[in-house]
Amino acid sequence: MNDPGIAFIVLAGAFLLVVLTLCLFGVRRFQLRRTLGTVDASICTSGNRWRLGVCRYQATELEWFSMISLAPRPRYRFRRSSIELLGRRKPTPGEIPKVAPDVVIVSLRHEGQELKMAMKFDAYAGLSSWLEAGPVVGIGTWR
Repeated sequence: MNDPGIAFIVLAGAFLLVVLTLCLFGVRRFQLRRTLGTVDASICTSGNRWRLGVCRYQATELEWFSMISLAPRPRYRFRRSSIELLGRRKPTPGEIPKVAPDVVIVSLRHEGQELKMAMKFDAYAGLSSWLEAGPVVGIGTWR
């Protein structure tokens, strides 16, 4: 048997697998971003670990998809009627290396749990408008 030939086939297969995985990440990102109502937003739910992702507005909920995943379903879903906008601020010096440049940190509360999102100011304006435009809790078709 030719040992260098087998090693080449294994390396070529591994390289092909890596390229295919990167292509799948690109296709997933393209699919998420082409949908109307999506914005780039990092999230920090507990502790101080930031995750890069994409938020998508739905009629009754805000969905958050991780960018480092091939899962077709959102990692987090936040009911629109349960989201409370607490405010926004500039990133602290400790947060600057963990989030994208030129973002604001948005503080939210969802069903008693506080979370932070890092997004561009335009995306923040869209989020606050989306929250304010929803029906009043108890009135309308959803809760």
